[in-house]
Amino acid sequence: YAMLLSLIFLIVLVAAVVGFVFRHEIKTNFESNLNLALRDYNMTADRHSEAVDTIQRTLHCCGVQNYSDWERTEYFSQRGIPHSCCKSQDDCLEEDLKDPSKAKLKVFVDGCFFLVTSTMESKMSVVAGISFGIACFQV
Repeated sequence: YAMLLSLIFLIVLVAAVVGFVFRHEIKTNFESNLNLALRDYNMTADRHSEAVDTIQRTLHCCGVQNYSDWERTEYFSQRGIPHSCCKSQDDCLEEDLKDPSKAKLKVFVDGCFFLVTSTMESKMSVVAGISFGIACFQV
């Protein structure tokens, strides 16, 4: 029983330290993966495309740094900015989404990278507190 508690204690402690030490690498990795997901975005049932759509709808954001990131993608040249960026699904026409000046008024202009990382950082303190609380309880 003591060995099991010791093992759980070490795992929690190592996870907390690794998360804290490598948080910058996690951010960099996330940003590069988000850029890749935008580059390879399409409307098929692709997991990465669904993830991008979910992030954009949930956090009310568009692109990595801002909505203009979509202009550098193949998807934009064919269909414009995705509908998941639209502020209102009823007021988002494909013609508007192909024109960046019109799209600016109809889509979320803030990028998703900052919103996702700030959300993660705000929740990270809660996770760290719970981890250290469990570790102290075990001791």
